[in-house]
Parts: sequence; C-alpha cells; structure tokens
Amino acid sequence: MSGMVLLIPAYEPDERLVHLVARVRTARPDLPVVVVDDGSGPACAHVLAGVAATGATVLRHDRNRGKGRALRTGFAHVRAHHPGAGVVCADCDGQHTVGDVLAVADRAMPGDADVVLGTRLLTGRVPLRSRFGNACTRTAFHLGTGCRIRDTQTGLRAYPAHALAGLLEVRGDRFEYELAALLRAVAEGRTIVEVPIATVYLDGNASSHFRPLVDSARVYAPLLRFAASSLVAFAVDAVALLALVAVTHALLPAVVLARVISSVVNFTANRWWVFRRPQRGRWPQEAARYWALAVVLLAAGYATLWGLTQLGVALLPAKVLTDLLLFVVGFQVQRTAVFVRRRERDARALAVAGPAAAPPAVARRAA
Repeated sequence: MSGMVLLIPAYEPDERLVHLVARVRTARPDLPVVVVDDGSGPACAHVLAGVAATGATVLRHDRNRGKGRALRTGFAHVRAHHPGAGVVCADCDGQHTVGDVLAVADRAMPGDADVVLGTRLLTGRVPLRSRFGNACTRTAFHLGTGCRIRDTQTGLRAYPAHALAGLLEVRGDRFEYELAALLRAVAEGRTIVEVPIATVYLDGNASSHFRPLVDSARVYAPLLRFAASSLVAFAVDAVALLALVAVTHALLPAVVLARVISSVVNFTANRWWVFRRPQRGRWPQEAARYWALAVVLLAAGYATLWGLTQLGVALLPAKVLTDLLLFVVGFQVQRTAVFVRRRERDARALAVAGPAAAPPAVARRAA
C-alpha cells in the first residue's frame, strides 16, 4: 500500500466539516482529504470553500444522489488519482474525532484486513433512535450472516486499496450502501476488524440525514422482499393444494404438485425480485442449487422439528422456531450460494483456497 486517503461524503455540511478537515490536515499533513459534496446547494458553498482552502479536494454532485453514490464517487477518484492508496471514510457532522479517524486509518495501513470498522461502544447518553436502530441492525445482521459485529451502522470505516474495485460494484445509492458493503464482505469471507472509538452525538444527533422509516426500509429491503416472496409462495401453495385436492381427491399427489408450483413461483420471485441477479443462461444452474437447497431444508426442518418435540417442546412453538431458523438460513444461503454472480462465487472460492491462491480472506467472527 502507498498510504491512505480520507474520504468524507457531505450533504449540507456546516462549519464542523471545516474544523474536522483542518484538524486532520494539521495532525497528518501527508494524509490527502477528498470531500464529495452530494448536491448541498448554494447555501453550503462557503463551507465547502473553507474545506478547499485547507488543501482538500472537493468533488461535486449536481444534485443529491445519496451517501452510497457519494462514496463510490470518492472511491473512483482515489483509484484514479491515488493509485495503491487505501481509503478511510468519515462522516461530515463532527461525530468522529481526529484521533479515531487516524486510528482507524492506521489499522488499515498494513493491508491485512479487508474492512476496518470504527466501532462505537454506544455508552452514555445515546439518542434512543440510534441505540434502537443499531441494536436491531446488529441482531438482524448476526441472524442473517452468523457474524457478530458490534456496530454495523458506523460511518467510520477503512478499506485497503485492493478492496476499492469491489466497493464500486456494491449496489445502493443511499444509507443502505454501507450495510450492503458489509454483507458482501462477510459473504465473500473477507477479514473484518473492529477498532473501538468514542461515541459522539451532538444535539441529539440532529445533524443526521438518516430518515428512520425510509432509510431503514432501504437497509432491510432484501430481507423484507425475501419475507414477502416466502409469504406469496405459501399462499400459492395453499390455494394450489385446495384446488388440486378438489379436482383429484388425492392428497399426496396434490401436496407434491402444489409444492412444485409454489417453489417455481418462489424461485422466479427470488431470482428476479428479491436478489435481483438474473443472468442470461444461468438459470438452470441456479434452479439446481435452489431445489437442492429446498431438499436439504426440508430434511433439516423435519430433523429439527423432531428433535425439539423429543425434548418436550410443544408442536406449535417447535414449528415456529424451526421455520424461523430455516427462513434465516434459507435467505443467507440463497443470497450467497444460489443467486450469486460467478465473480462473487470465484472470490469466495479463492478465499477458501487460502493465502496461496489469494490474499487472506477469513471473516472475523467474534464469540
């Protein structure tokens, strides 16, 4: 690696951005700073002029395009103008101290970690919406991936140079981008390291542009679409079963045929809508993996249900617990192994092959 670049996406920033950049430039003059003005408008022109006066590079979007798009603009700029450099990303609202920014950047410098997270301990007077939102996302992330990360919503992150190309391919233009990047890192078996940082909330986090309802929906969209697809498949299965039994008066063939029909609907919905990864000519392989997974989940569901009932758990709660577990497992496996681009699958294969085939890539899994 040849150093780091500080990247700050900024939407309607105030003087705190100027102070942050100036203090970073004073503490680490050799650390280039790139600020992406995400369509802040004329009212913030004096702030961005002050940032430019410190020696930072200011890139501009003609209109607000979202934090994810601003980050990708910055990554592309760094790759073009600072080849071989990694990136440390910070927010523009003064909630990251200079010491923490530099600590996260320094941890990424050796290049042995694919993602370095500045992890807030969330102690003291933390706004309720921030504490609750982080707890929900942290729990959902652990259930969906099996990977424990203390702060999935931190905006202070660092990436080595070799990670930037992949970050340009991550989908999402707004706040969902950072969670999508983290999910991709786990799916590809990347090394994730957490560095404790201070928890700073100014004025009850009033400067945050995060919209709890709209942006939370964006963050959880893939999981919500998967749940909706599963419910639709359940409804199709039930309707088809009733219709087939009424026509054939035979339960077993009706059950089998109804399940085939509902699984085709579910496969199609997941491929085109949930994971949005249709590839021309790839559906036979994806279908084979999908139905192989369905068989495995069916066997696992029976075994789990049998085991729970043998332990004395009543049938209804055992069924609910089993289905919830299989829902989470099914979502994760379909996202990472069934509906997956060849490039992503090859990346995971290299990760499994070990250092001889690729850079170290073992996801951090805290106890």
